[in-house]
Amino acid sequence: MNFEEMVVAVVAISAVAGVLRVLFGGGGGRRAERMMREVSRMQMQPPQPDPETARLREDVRGLKERVAVLERLITDQSSSLDREFEKLKNMD
Repeated sequence: MNFEEMVVAVVAISAVAGVLRVLFGGGGGRRAERMMREVSRMQMQPPQPDPETARLREDVRGLKERVAVLERLITDQSSSLDREFEKLKNMD
């Protein structure tokens, strides 16, 4: 076995060992246990309503209403806008 083959073999063995360690949970220790406890705790508790999210939802709702009003004004018959311009011209 030459040097290049030996390097490839060492890298392959290291990769296989890493995959096996992940699959079978070796070497995780306290960190893995802590993560598992956190995941189970998150699954048990229902999500808490966030006041910032509620405020943002109200802001979006208000903005949607304003856009609807603007769309209605823009798509209104142009004749009413023309009448307003005529009124303004006649004021002079």
